[in-house]
Amino acid sequence: MNILIKPIITEKATADAELNNRYGFVVNPKANKVEIKKAVEATYGVSVEKVRTMNVRPDRRVRHTKTGIQTGKTNALKKAIVQVAEGDTIDFYNNL
Repeated sequence: MNILIKPIITEKATADAELNNRYGFVVNPKANKVEIKKAVEATYGVSVEKVRTMNVRPDRRVRHTKTGIQTGKTNALKKAIVQVAEGDTIDFYNNL
């Protein structure tokens, strides 16, 4: 099971990484905090102090078209905010 899907790179997440040493990831919805901690430590070589998780509900959308009303929704996902030890950093841009 692939635990880490992708990092969250937004203005808010980047500011949180620079100020508080916390990084965000989109993770597998079935992963727990212990598995997320082990995956981040193995992938990036840092020591993780704390893991916070949140389940994001799907957004529902309604579109009015010529053929009628189209309903749909986005996928539900799970996010993890990882607190890294003081002095450790994760560089998402080194492998580009």
